[in-house]
Amino acid sequence: MSEIVLQAKGLKKSFKSPTGLLTVLRSIDLEVYAGESVSIRGSSGSGKTTLLQLLGGLDVPDSGEVKLKLSSRTMLSPHRCLGQGVGFVFQNYQLMPELNAWENVALAAQIAGQGESEKEAQALLALVGLSHRIHHMPTQLSGGECQRVAIARALINQPAVILADEPTGNLDEVTGKDVMNLLLEVVAQRNTALVLVTHSKEFAERTQRRFFLSSGVLTPA
Repeated sequence: MSEIVLQAKGLKKSFKSPTGLLTVLRSIDLEVYAGESVSIRGSSGSGKTTLLQLLGGLDVPDSGEVKLKLSSRTMLSPHRCLGQGVGFVFQNYQLMPELNAWENVALAAQIAGQGESEKEAQALLALVGLSHRIHHMPTQLSGGECQRVAIARALINQPAVILADEPTGNLDEVTGKDVMNLLLEVVAQRNTALVLVTHSKEFAERTQRRFFLSSGVLTPA
């Protein structure tokens, strides 16, 4: 069996609301293996994005733990290896508007302390079909092109897993399918695990394992 690259145990998360404490996640357990694709569906407000943020170390659970695999095969909390072991693809791209495509990709490596990253950034932009657009600013790119830059950025630190939060949510149907095809293709090519949060049943069914999040509980779909 493939090795585990992402492991969550007993994740719980609640938020304060005007009506009292709102429990979003209840004892979530999840294991993701090297190179596999996993999808998580659920209604709006079900906690999908919260779960992804916990898995990637962008937020902390009330209880439970998350561990990510680094290149050394060590499993660490994402808070201890932020920017390493995991790459993010967001719905709204999250590109730096003052940087061009190449600089946006290279910046992720620089933040993670990966040193020289210019050649790798260019290679990844070529991988996602943007070798002719590396010097364009985000405002000069289409939505689909911006998401391709975001995918290249997510791969720059050679993560064991990519967390994608509604990566086609801001795109039209045709562009969304193109981006999803690309995302599944590049993670398979690089043997990178993928955790995909999506509203699309069609896209979810293209992953190897599928889950549904409802009432704070994650169950196989």
